[in-house]
Amino acid sequence: MQTPPLRADSPGMTLPRPIVPGRTYLITRRCSERRFFLRPTSEITQIFEYALAHAAADHNIELHAFVAMSNHYHLVATDPDGNLPAFQRDLNSLLARAINRAIGRKQSVWDSDSYNAVHLLEPESVLEKMAYTILNPVRARLVGRAVDWQGATSVGMGWEQVRVIRRPTKFFREERDMPKEVTLHLTPPPDTNPVEVQSRIAEGIARGEHESKADGPPLGMRKVLAQSHNSSPDSVEPFGALKPRFAARCAELRALAVSEYRRWVDSYRAALALFNQGQRDVEFPLGTYRMCRELGCLESPA
Repeated sequence: MQTPPLRADSPGMTLPRPIVPGRTYLITRRCSERRFFLRPTSEITQIFEYALAHAAADHNIELHAFVAMSNHYHLVATDPDGNLPAFQRDLNSLLARAINRAIGRKQSVWDSDSYNAVHLLEPESVLEKMAYTILNPVRARLVGRAVDWQGATSVGMGWEQVRVIRRPTKFFREERDMPKEVTLHLTPPPDTNPVEVQSRIAEGIARGEHESKADGPPLGMRKVLAQSHNSSPDSVEPFGALKPRFAARCAELRALAVSEYRRWVDSYRAALALFNQGQRDVEFPLGTYRMCRELGCLESPA
């Protein structure tokens, strides 16, 4: 195997992330300079939903909730086969190329440091993040009710409902292998009661909408759509804001996850050091994506 040495602590490299099949995440990606490249026009909404459905089907990603705001998106999803990096690569690449064609630009669509995937450690945290995702337009005071958001959103979608998305024009006409239609659907989170989940999410949405009324009238879709895609929010993004890796109500569960992650990083670095010294039969810890899935290195079964 001819590969260049890799350095776990090289400048500019982030800590590795274990990709373990079966985990559920809150996934976030933000547009470059927080600009409104995902402004919820009918064209951008169709592009987002088509790309999301296509990438999720390709990589067997189970979607539980989603929303595309003007300058970022959230997904709550389960990764049964450990395909999260490939799913995100294909989704973001497809979205970037299609959005650039739609709005007539060529530069980067995504903030290079904006990606985050929070591992949701318990069913309760999954439900909380599903409600949080759907309520994003309400919490941002853009609309008064989640169903009023005209961008891509899973609000109101049941587990049995299938949304058929036709292939958008412009960029997609050049992609000859793209299907004419894709189906977008939701699945209930693992280890949950589907009926109870829908009831709890509906309650959370109603509660969030009621609480947001105290913040004053929303901007409204007419003004949202009147904004330019080159605009950005007036608010200032906190510099160096933390990116949590885990979410759970139980503090002990979070602490355990952090402790296990630190041990995983230590094991990864030790294996990488041996690999860089020429030992090609070294086993990397379970969940090492690049070295094992992409480069074919050995992976520990546990």
